[in-house]
Amino acid sequence: MSIIGVGIDVAEVERFGASLARTPALAGRLFLESELLLPGGGRRGVASLAARFAAKEALAKALGAPAGLLWRDAEVYVEDNGQPRLRVTGTVAARAAELGVASWHVSLSHDAGIASAVVIAEG
Repeated sequence: MSIIGVGIDVAEVERFGASLARTPALAGRLFLESELLLPGGGRRGVASLAARFAAKEALAKALGAPAGLLWRDAEVYVEDNGQPRLRVTGTVAARAAELGVASWHVSLSHDAGIASAVVIAEG
């Protein structure tokens, strides 16, 4: 296996939250319902959503940032052990297949008002 691409992104939590508040439909354009909800029910907080947004940006960068990728074709989910994972479909899966991506590695963080994510595409 070899690394095909690496992406990193940061998002200012307060600014991201203001964008969601200003444009209520934005959350539905960026995230699947499963990403908006906590495993036990309830809604994810803005810091967690900002980290997921950063992961989607980092994923696009790992794929070379081609035009035409759809936000909702990438899902950030968490395994039972708490490890974040990526599930790709549609436009994102097509680009990943074109590049030979076989697996993903993702790390999310948020602290001091900044959310960050790193994505590694491996083939």
